[in-house]
Amino acid sequence: MNLKKLLILIIGLLTIIGLLLGYNFYNKIYKSNTVKEGFIYISTNSSYNDVENNIRPFLKRVKSFNFIANLKGYPKTIKPGKYKITEGMSNNKLINLLRNGKQTTVKLSFNNQDSFEKLAGRIAQQIEADSITLLKSFQDSTFLKESGFTAETSLAMYIPNTYEFYWNTSATLFRTKMKDEYKRFWNSDRLEKAKKLNLTQNEVITLASIVQKETSSVKERPMVAKLYLNRLQEQWPLQADPTIIFAIKEKTGEDTVIKRVLTKDLEIESPYNTYKNLGLPPGPISMPDISSIDAVLNPANHEYFFMCASITKIGTHEFAKTLSQHNQYAAKYQLWLSNQGINR
Repeated sequence: MNLKKLLILIIGLLTIIGLLLGYNFYNKIYKSNTVKEGFIYISTNSSYNDVENNIRPFLKRVKSFNFIANLKGYPKTIKPGKYKITEGMSNNKLINLLRNGKQTTVKLSFNNQDSFEKLAGRIAQQIEADSITLLKSFQDSTFLKESGFTAETSLAMYIPNTYEFYWNTSATLFRTKMKDEYKRFWNSDRLEKAKKLNLTQNEVITLASIVQKETSSVKERPMVAKLYLNRLQEQWPLQADPTIIFAIKEKTGEDTVIKRVLTKDLEIESPYNTYKNLGLPPGPISMPDISSIDAVLNPANHEYFFMCASITKIGTHEFAKTLSQHNQYAAKYQLWLSNQGINR
């Protein structure tokens, strides 16, 4: 074989090898490498090994993923968050998604929670921040003072709804956004309605929290709200049983179910005892939802001053204008409770 043929052979072999290597390299970058759809959660301060273990169940070829990840410098640019993996993604597309931090947002929601402990637990199930950190953030005295809240009124800042967050949102960032959402909620229309009622924003939410606890019927809430507004206007004590239940739980520290308020309970010494104290309690007794807040701002039109749980339409109330009429409803209700074996 002469030199010319040998060179041609060598060049041919090198070309084939180059094409094979190029094809292999191309496949590592652009060939489909994910086998299913789902989400991965990358925690703050995760190592590359953490990411690899997290994403491994989605991959056909782990080695090729690692090769391209290192080639593109991903181990040095890990960004926490929730990421959506789709079936058929290439290593290149997948690593670009993670490296650029193109997170999928979380639809975070919470309903009317009774306490910050319960709120923190609910939120911790939906974002990265843990419940202890969240709780400390909620109760931070400096933040409360700067935001115009006290320990008693601070629950009012959190309006139950569905919000959009990134999964890796910190406790302080969550708290800040809730403050912004609170300001957005109190638009000019709601502020004007509160002003006409001669109530502050915190007072509206405090009354709404009583309405929330008093009735589970959304349709009935404007009726209940108006009854309490009538009492406030005439400087009558609210005499709201939910505030007594709150006072009992606050005093005992026990989160027990109380279905029946006893006569002796009405003597409890507490600023939340609306049988002994005029006006509204120091702050909300729970976190009212929007329907309860708007019920206070848009009350029904009536002249009732008394109400008692109905024994014919469970979950609603019998309303009365006079004490004698109310006492008739109350006697029937107390008898019904006793017949049901409800003593507490």
